[in-house]
Amino acid sequence: MVDFTSISVILTLVFTVLILGLFDVALFFILKRSFPRIFIIALEVLAIVSWIFKLGLLLDFSIGIWTIGVFTFCFNNIGDTRLFISNSLKGQSGIELFRKSSKVAPEAIFDREEMYKKVESAIITLSRQKIGALITFQRHDDLRDVMKNGTILNAPVTSELIQTIFYPGTRLHDGAVVIIDDKIAAASVYFTPTNRPLTGKFGSRHRAAYGISETTDSVTIVVSEETGRISIAFQGELTPVTPDNLLRIFEEDMATAVPESKDNK
Repeated sequence: MVDFTSISVILTLVFTVLILGLFDVALFFILKRSFPRIFIIALEVLAIVSWIFKLGLLLDFSIGIWTIGVFTFCFNNIGDTRLFISNSLKGQSGIELFRKSSKVAPEAIFDREEMYKKVESAIITLSRQKIGALITFQRHDDLRDVMKNGTILNAPVTSELIQTIFYPGTRLHDGAVVIIDDKIAAASVYFTPTNRPLTGKFGSRHRAAYGISETTDSVTIVVSEETGRISIAFQGELTPVTPDNLLRIFEEDMATAVPESKDNK
């Protein structure tokens, strides 16, 4: 005789696992960090085990925490949640979204030497004219959060554009320019200045350069508005340079390997 009760239980279990699996796939695209995914999946496993062994109190607890956790994590990632829903309404399937998300963005291919020379030309011109400048170059640490308070440009790097940005009186001349690959990603970006005492006379640009070099692995070039002197901030140190050795020292800093401790993060 067929035990319809057992079959019903098995079908219910399979259906529940299938629905939760599809739900977890959706959360995979919304929640960017690993902990929320593991936390939610662990609660789902706990709820299923509680249901199988008829542990009512534990089942109610796990479902309640799961519900609160899902809503909390989705709310904290509201931008990604909105994007996922928008893409779904446009007819993009979960498989298509998975393929797009799994693609690794290719590294930008450009002539670094040519770009560096454009920057060198701009820096030397600004130095001779005693026009203050602050230019930060992204290496491995992502600077997108840092440059949120600035003006997004995504413009090609040219000597003329850099000089124009820092020309006194223009709307973007205060703050820093952030360069990512071969693009001027943003201008008029304000960094948190260093809090440590500095020996000598340093203005706000130098303190900002110190600050960003202490918190990221970026390389920052500073031009003093008072003297026209050029300095490079890197790894919490500010090194004075001359027009003759500017390019060499800058290229060496940009090519410096990431410390092992950063690789392991």
